[in-house]
Order: sequence, then C-alpha cells, then structure tokens
Amino acid sequence: MFIELENICKSFGSYKASDEVSFGLKEGALGALLGPSGSGKTTILKMIAGLEIPDSGDIRLDGARVNNVHPSKRGIGFVFQNYALFRYMTVFDNIAFGLKTRKTARAEVKRRVEELLSLIGLSGFEKRYPSQLSGGQKQRVAFARALAWNPRLLLLDEPFAAIDAKVRKELRSWLRSMISALKITSIFVTHDQAEAIEVADRIIITNHGRVEQTGSPIELYREPATPFVASFLGESMIVEDYGRLLGFEGAPPNSRGALRPEFIQIYGPGEKIQYENSVEEATVVSLAFRGACVEAVIDLHGFQLSSGYSLEKPSISVGGKVKVLIYRLYAFEGDKATLVNNSRLEAHGNGYSFAI
Repeated sequence: MFIELENICKSFGSYKASDEVSFGLKEGALGALLGPSGSGKTTILKMIAGLEIPDSGDIRLDGARVNNVHPSKRGIGFVFQNYALFRYMTVFDNIAFGLKTRKTARAEVKRRVEELLSLIGLSGFEKRYPSQLSGGQKQRVAFARALAWNPRLLLLDEPFAAIDAKVRKELRSWLRSMISALKITSIFVTHDQAEAIEVADRIIITNHGRVEQTGSPIELYREPATPFVASFLGESMIVEDYGRLLGFEGAPPNSRGALRPEFIQIYGPGEKIQYENSVEEATVVSLAFRGACVEAVIDLHGFQLSSGYSLEKPSISVGGKVKVLIYRLYAFEGDKATLVNNSRLEAHGNGYSFAI
C-alpha cells in the first residue's frame, strides 16, 4: 500500500475522534473518506497531512512511518474546502506560490504554471484575481496550486462543498479524469455518498471515529457488512419486525432490517403479476413526479415504503390500492448486515434477477 494507517487513535479530551482506524490505498488510487458529520473524516485527513498527531498507531507513506515528520516534509498537497486562495495574488501567483517558496527557477515556475493552467482549462486567466473567478474556477486554481510542486499524495477536504449543485457535478467528472491522467494517489473527504460513489476507486466509510467498512463503490453498495453501512448507502428505509412481510415470515421476533427502493416492485391496476403468491396489497400514501418516473410512497402493514413507478405503467392515485412485491432486504443481526431474499421467490428456483 502506498498510504497506510494502522490502528490510529486520536482523542480531544473525552471525545474519541479516531478509534483504531486502519485502511490503505494503492499508489495512483483515489480514495474517499465518507461518513456523516462528526464521524472523524477530517481528523483522519489532518493526521495524514501532519496537521494533527495521532495518540497511537502508525501512518506510513510509501512504506516509511511519517507520524513525527513535519507536514512540509511529507510531500503532501492539500486542497481546502474554502479554496484558501490568496485574494491579493493573481491566479498565476497563487499557483506559483509553493514553487516560489521552494526557490524554483523563474523559468521553471513559468513553465509549470502555464502547464497547469492548460490542464485545468484556465489558460488566459493568469492575471485575474480570485474575486474575478467563479466558485468552480477557484476550486480548479486551488487544485493546480496543490499540484504545482508535484506532491506524492493529494488530500482534498470536501472540495465541492462550497460550489452549487450543477457546477459540483461537472467538477466531480473533471476531478476524476484529472487524477486518473496524473496518476497521483489522492484522498478526499465527503459526506455526499453520490459524490464518493461517482468519483472514488475505494471508499472508507467512517462512523463515530471508526472505520465501518472499506471497498469499491460497487462492493459497498451491494455487500454492506454492517447495519450502519446498509442504512447509510442508497435510499434505505429501516423496517422493524420485517417478519410481517410476505416471504420473510421466518424472521426472528423483533427483527430489524433495511429496504432499498430497487428491492420493491409496485404493480398498478390490471398489471400482469408473475409471482401472484408473493405480492401483498398496499395503499398509496403520496406520489411525487421525478421526471423519468413517479416516486410512490405506500403503506404496507404500517411500513412507509417508497419506490419508483414507471410513467408507462397503469396510472395509480393517492388513496388507491396497489400490489407490492418485496424482492429482498438487508437483515440486521447485532453488528452484521446480511442480504435475505424473499423465500417465496426462492421457491420458484431463483428464477429472477434484479440488478443492484
């Protein structure tokens, strides 16, 4: 592993910000630290950068322990959430700042800044000041400044948080392509799961100072190992005593689990149903137009569940009755989450396939 954390602990008074945190990233990979506010993401990033010192455990960069290495000696570039550009400096001077402090030759500074301006798509902007740039342009300049002196590792603290939704989506694709082209190992912090899933090669999910699970976006989405991960990823709905659902009658008392919208099929009036013995009747609580489909909220045995309903299917209305099929759910047992299929569908010889 190029960057590796092993049993890292960090406390601030009685608050445990990092509790036995361990994970690693291969060289050239883009990792995301994903979790809710207060889960310890930024503390981990600061310890890697050297802005905080762990109480115990080891941080290794390319095999070398760096716990006590000064931040300026670690070879790490840092992109801050609020850009942290020098407002009184031009774009050129902001990008060149790190090079100049390292006493790089003037000709090399000019060459490198021009190279980076071309890379970030801002050639011709070198004489502008931060106040003359959009939020997306400022973030690109901050990215270029962090890369100017060729760091070994790039850290980004919620890099898109201060940018509006449309520009944020464009920047996510841009960042992914830039880091892939540069092949620089990178870690970014986010609480936005769509951002992490779209951009990262590997996701580290944090919760209450601990690492819940690590893996590729597909692995984590399809195979959540804990109730927290199953609940946090996707648009999960928690169901209590899910043994009341048809096809899950074998569940233990006080069973608890999570359903995702894609695990639910809603049938409108007159629709042909392949597995008649696997469906139940529910009441439509609300409908919301989502463009390609309608988001339907239904009441099934007191559970409020939602799923997409195609505009091409028979129309349904609030207060009306629909038939519902639950394909599968994530069952919680202690600190484990397990995918459980509808037993009535399994009786058909697993003759069904539903992509996650």
